[in-house]
Amino acid sequence: MPGAAALGLLLSACATGGSGARDEGPAGGEPVVSAVPSPSPSASTPMPAKKVDAVRLVKNDPQVSPAIKRDLKPCAGKAYPVDVSYGNLTGGSVSDVVVNVLTCGDAVGIGSYVYRAQGDKYENVFKAEEPASVYAEIDRGDLVVTKQLYAKGDSVAYPSGEEVITYHWSTNRFTESGRTHNDFGNAVDGEFEPPSAD
Repeated sequence: MPGAAALGLLLSACATGGSGARDEGPAGGEPVVSAVPSPSPSASTPMPAKKVDAVRLVKNDPQVSPAIKRDLKPCAGKAYPVDVSYGNLTGGSVSDVVVNVLTCGDAVGIGSYVYRAQGDKYENVFKAEEPASVYAEIDRGDLVVTKQLYAKGDSVAYPSGEEVITYHWSTNRFTESGRTHNDFGNAVDGEFEPPSAD
C-alpha cells in the first residue's frame, strides 16, 4: 500500500505540467545557450554568427569616434576591453553582433554598437557613445541600452541614477520603444545620507 501511494504521488507530480528542473537562466541575465541545433533557420531564428574580431570591427568602423578607437588598447597582455553578444535584433538571416567597449581600469562602458550582417561584411546600425557609462544588451529581441547618470562629485562606482532605454528594430532602423529613469539613493558607509539643505 505505501508503494502505491508513492507511485500515485510521483505520477501526480509529473502531471502538473512542470518541466522538472526550474526554468531559470544563470545569474546576471546571461543568455542560456542551447546545444540542440535548430532544424532549419528562419527569420525569427537566424543562423549563429561566426565569431567576429570585435576589435577590428570597431577600429575599421567610420562611425566610431576617433577617441574611442584611440583608447581601444589591450588592458593586460592581448586582452582587449570589449564585450561581444550575438543574437536576433534585426530579423536578418544571420545573428546580429552587439559590441560594448569598456575602460580598462574600472570596466565602464564608453561605446555600444550593433552590427548587422550584409553579405560577408557587417554594417553598423546603432551606436551610443558616452563619456560616462553606456552598455547595450539583447533582451527578447530588443536592444536595451543602460546609461549611468553622474552628478557632480559622484564616483564612477556610485552614479546618481540611470536611464534604461529599449529600442525595437522597425523599418530598417532602431526606434525607441520604452524608457525608464532610476534615481539611486545616496548611501555613505551603509547609511542613508539625506540631501543637503542647500
